[in-house]
Amino acid sequence: MQLPELTSIFRLLLVVAAALALACGGTEATKLDQLAVNQAQFSVDQPKGFSPAVLKAQILLDRARFSPGLIDGRLSENFAKAVSAFQTANGFQSDGKLTQDTWDKLMATSANPVLVAYEVTRKDVRGPFTKRIPTRMERMARLPRLGYRNAVERLAERFHISEQLLRRLNPNAGFGRAGATLMVPDVGRGDPPAAVATIEVDKGARLVRVLDPSGKWLAIYPASIGSDEKPAPSGMAEIKRAVHNPTYHYDPGFAFKGVKTKRPFTIAAGPNNPVGSVWIDLSIESYGIHGTPEPGKIGATFSHGCIRLTNWDAEDLASMVQKGTKVNFKDEMADAGVKLAD
Repeated sequence: MQLPELTSIFRLLLVVAAALALACGGTEATKLDQLAVNQAQFSVDQPKGFSPAVLKAQILLDRARFSPGLIDGRLSENFAKAVSAFQTANGFQSDGKLTQDTWDKLMATSANPVLVAYEVTRKDVRGPFTKRIPTRMERMARLPRLGYRNAVERLAERFHISEQLLRRLNPNAGFGRAGATLMVPDVGRGDPPAAVATIEVDKGARLVRVLDPSGKWLAIYPASIGSDEKPAPSGMAEIKRAVHNPTYHYDPGFAFKGVKTKRPFTIAAGPNNPVGSVWIDLSIESYGIHGTPEPGKIGATFSHGCIRLTNWDAEDLASMVQKGTKVNFKDEMADAGVKLAD
């Protein structure tokens, strides 16, 4: 076969390969372009995988305090809950699906770009980090601190984003180098609302709502709330205090699955502590609203009786409440396909 024929065949193969890549979603990486996400428009047909429009909507919902939980640019149950809550708050039919009207109203909440440049600081990369964290609580108790594992985890949590998506947004970035420029979500929520009257813990919907005196929703957060084995409380409670960077004290009376020791122990503070970066203490003994070291599991797992939010949502809630703020537990536990967190 002559060289011109080989060249033609090679070019044909390249065309076929490109077509197959397109059919299989191989152009997904190009969708992470900053301009494409910032200028994404509504489409009736949303892809099952990553979508720049979904990413844009997640960031805007997060800013407006209709939290989608972990931002990952994909359709999910927590995203649908956030959309549904936003629709209800704005008088739309509440089905959790993006419509043109919902999209337009959401776009009107902020004119600022959803993806922005961020310069990594020395504090971001300095640590101290806790590179290896055991899964068993008894072994966690041996560590002097439950810090972030690395700079990527710290930065991902700061911008409410999955580590996977942060890396894909910045494929050639030096996450461990101060001065590096990253593309990140702008999740600035602004000042917390001042007129908070009640915290509503909806056990059936697995949501925490913040209400003003008129009943208006000021914030919505996805949550993991109790289980059949360790149910969350019912009725009314009050906020006693908010403790930032808390230690975790295990009582053998809790009898958590997987904890074998019969002795009490204490786990040091840190964002990867079992209760995360903040503990909001309730008037019901041993119960609280708190963060988590595993934001991707919020709403997809049950808890050991308490109310678990992402660290950033728990911190946001802590900034709004004060001693005596009412907490109302409502509805029955959901029973659909949700497993108990370890």
